[in-house]
Amino acid sequence: MQDSWLPTLITETPEQGFKLALLLSRKAVGKIQPDGNIRKMLRPGYSSNADSLTMASQVVAIHFQTIAAANNYWTVTK
Repeated sequence: MQDSWLPTLITETPEQGFKLALLLSRKAVGKIQPDGNIRKMLRPGYSSNADSLTMASQVVAIHFQTIAAANNYWTVTK
């Protein structure tokens, strides 16, 4: 069995959780459009478009929300 690129959603800190949210978003784009040349060709169109950037931020925020919940919002009970 191949090792998973995503073995867990558990992270030690919210910052690590945010980095994971970015990774999830990037992986999704790579799966949706696997051709790197096409992604590179499309990038100028969305990288300067406020609506596209806002939508991308929303996707990252949704991933971060999921990761935060999986990490019990990084609360520690003693």
